[in-house]
Amino acid sequence: MRNSSTNLESTFCQKLHFRGRIAAVVFCSLLPHHRIYSEESPPRPNIILMMCDDLGWGDLRCYNPESPILTPHLDLMARNGLKFNRFYAAAPVCSPTRGSCLTGRHPFRYGIYFANVGHLPQEEITLSELLKSHGYRTGHFGKWHLGTLTTKIKDANRGGPTKTARMHYSPPQQHGYDVCFVTESKVPTYDPMLKPKKANGKTWDFLKDRSQSFPYGTFYWNEKGNIVTENLEGDDSRVIMDRAIPFMNTAVKQNEPFFAVIWFHAPHLPVVAGAKHVAPYAQHSRYERNYYGSVTAIDEQVGRLRTQLRSWNIADSTMFWFCSDNGPEGKAESAPGSTSLLKGRKRSLHEGGIRVPGLLEWPSRITFQRTTDFPAVTSDYLPTILDALEIDYPSERPLDGVSLMPVIEGKLQKRTKPIGFQSANQQVWMNQQYKLYSADKGKNWELYDLLKDPAESRELSNDLPDVVNSLSQSLELWIKSCKSSDSGMDYPSVGNQK
Repeated sequence: MRNSSTNLESTFCQKLHFRGRIAAVVFCSLLPHHRIYSEESPPRPNIILMMCDDLGWGDLRCYNPESPILTPHLDLMARNGLKFNRFYAAAPVCSPTRGSCLTGRHPFRYGIYFANVGHLPQEEITLSELLKSHGYRTGHFGKWHLGTLTTKIKDANRGGPTKTARMHYSPPQQHGYDVCFVTESKVPTYDPMLKPKKANGKTWDFLKDRSQSFPYGTFYWNEKGNIVTENLEGDDSRVIMDRAIPFMNTAVKQNEPFFAVIWFHAPHLPVVAGAKHVAPYAQHSRYERNYYGSVTAIDEQVGRLRTQLRSWNIADSTMFWFCSDNGPEGKAESAPGSTSLLKGRKRSLHEGGIRVPGLLEWPSRITFQRTTDFPAVTSDYLPTILDALEIDYPSERPLDGVSLMPVIEGKLQKRTKPIGFQSANQQVWMNQQYKLYSADKGKNWELYDLLKDPAESRELSNDLPDVVNSLSQSLELWIKSCKSSDSGMDYPSVGNQK
């Protein structure tokens, strides 16, 4: 990572103006010198961050050949790019992982401890802001879940004319996005604005008669803070892509690099799929056929986007990432999402709750199919992208991610910086080989050798007490660092108050 444009200083000084003139001056004094990109600079790749919601590690055939779900386009993406066998969501639930994607930092550093808790603070430095300051056109499409989108009307989980909505109002347009088409939180994965009279919260078959439906209660919002009312019927993943593709097309026509975040709602509950996508799964239960169908609907949009990138002749120069925000919902015996052999599911810091599909297609840099066992995490997005663009991160505050560029270039196979996780009472410290896990904030430890035992079937804490002691001490230091960040110590404000 190195140099950035001269616009960066003014961008972040303006962002921190609400903290006061002194705070802005203090922050701006930390920024390094920058250079402006010229025609002689290396071409800047387009960047796509695509994420599913509650998709299991074992749901894609490129990870689990026994999966019943048809995902030919994602499987082709894996065959053409880099497949991470150990790709981790930063948290076992939605909102915290999403914050890590945009900040490169663990969400406990800025108050997003769980889903529907906290919001993305203005003081955090996001990928969208950094890339916008370098001439990127920036857009966010689909789920947001990093704050409320309105303080005027009842919307989704927390939006409305309430103290909570005002406290956590943090729409994407305040974080560096030019274009937005977003919901605060979940929606049905087909006819996203509607629900049947007797909705069970998990699944239903698509509504053949929409006149008998009721409003779901969550709206789509644009960057102007207005509700979007057009083209909202049918498959939700297609509805989202219908906005993302024109955004990218505009950037292509204007010869601008783009940063597009596409966060699908599927296959988060309630799962609903249309006739075409449930047809291959007619023999399955209602829950299964709609879950499987919603994933196949995502896959269709992945294929649509890959085709479009090639038609624009920009596929080679586009860094296209795909992952999930956490493991699958529900109990393994009664829910269709799969972790394959992995232990745990959504809300768990065992592997099934946080190890997710992780793919990268970037034809100009990844010219043949590759897989890696390097442990990567969603917090790695920001340092990786900045490294690819040779941009310095404009702050001394701690980042939890590392650049994956050496992995992409085939020069690095072993992670030296461990990955820390916190969620509810659970804590994890993970290096290349070992995973230290606690369900009770360190009162009791479990140790696993993930190289030999990815299923976490053999607990080793009594056999390797020195390893437990070493890892637990490092974890304790990291947790203290997160607490320091969360208290506001990372922000250049008077008195370091949040």
